[in-house]
Amino acid sequence: MTHPAFKEVLDAHVAIEQWLSGAAPATELDALMARFSAQFSMINLPGQIVDYQGLQQLFAHAHGQRAGLQISIDELQVIGEGPRLCVVSYREWQVDNAGNRSLRRSTAVFERHNGALRWRHLHETTVAG
Repeated sequence: MTHPAFKEVLDAHVAIEQWLSGAAPATELDALMARFSAQFSMINLPGQIVDYQGLQQLFAHAHGQRAGLQISIDELQVIGEGPRLCVVSYREWQVDNAGNRSLRRSTAVFERHNGALRWRHLHETTVAG
């Protein structure tokens, strides 16, 4: 059985891939941001903390900037969960038409809100080599 958080990780990355590659129309920003809690925080690859508004600005400026982007997710694991929160880890591969490639491991905290899972916190780490 697939965990609901796994489905959200996969579905969100499809939406992010489409947004960054430009396959999604610019009118989809609100739908993309609806996946994230208003209290969202992220520790990005350089170690900076990004809040909800910062993520929204990042997405607004990055629309269509990664032509041909493909994102693959694997190694999904539930780290822990309770009535309000669920913690998941996964591995993420990215490649685009410019030849940019990256591999990262991420840990995401989801909050349950009105029957849906919202991204509450994300910590990304580059996998070297």
